[in-house]
Amino acid sequence: MARRILLKNIDKAYGSINALDSVTLEVETGQIVALLGMNGSGKTSLLRIIAGLEEPSRGSIFLNSKKMTSHELRQIATLVFQKTVMFSTSVYGNVKFGLAIRGIGKKDAERKVSDALNLVGLADFKKRRARGLSGGEQQRIALARAFVLQPEILLLDEPTANLDPANAVILENAVRKIREKDACTIMLATHNLHQAKRLSDRIVHVHYGRIIADASPQDFFSHPSNETTRRFIAGELQF
Repeated sequence: MARRILLKNIDKAYGSINALDSVTLEVETGQIVALLGMNGSGKTSLLRIIAGLEEPSRGSIFLNSKKMTSHELRQIATLVFQKTVMFSTSVYGNVKFGLAIRGIGKKDAERKVSDALNLVGLADFKKRRARGLSGGEQQRIALARAFVLQPEILLLDEPTANLDPANAVILENAVRKIREKDACTIMLATHNLHQAKRLSDRIVHVHYGRIIADASPQDFFSHPSNETTRRFIAGELQF
């Protein structure tokens, strides 16, 4: 059965700064939704709230009709950060870490880790020290570490920022396979217009904490719904 995630009237303030302002968004299971916007537009704050890592100042998140607490969101959502941190262990140990915390048995854990490393093209790297790998390879490990937990909601914050083209392609292909394999909901924050067009089913334009456009990639780029979005696509907005 399809599961709907509803964000309703989400506000987030950091002191006098309003990072999010009355954000309402509904996402169906299996969709890839790209959050587009300038740096500081509120994309990361929104992902952190969905992941249960921060409380909104106002508003609620529902899964179907159930109002979710931050603790409950942390059970079903996983956020991959733009700047990932590797544990001081092997690639295998990094990916297995979350499974060990959840008490997954050795045989099941080995199978899950193997599947995750195959997904990101690092099956032959499992014995290597994670911190000795390139930034792009570490980002692929971070995605595997998230995927292995089989979250209902996978959140990606600028997943290919500063990656070389080869690692970026591998990571994007892995994201597509995750959606096909597990039918999970994927939301990624990016300022890369081409990536949003390639990967997403929907594009949501976040501007100064508000959602000002929500459309299919074709409509978003071909028929911008407002002048600010048109200027953003054209690269005319000033940071």
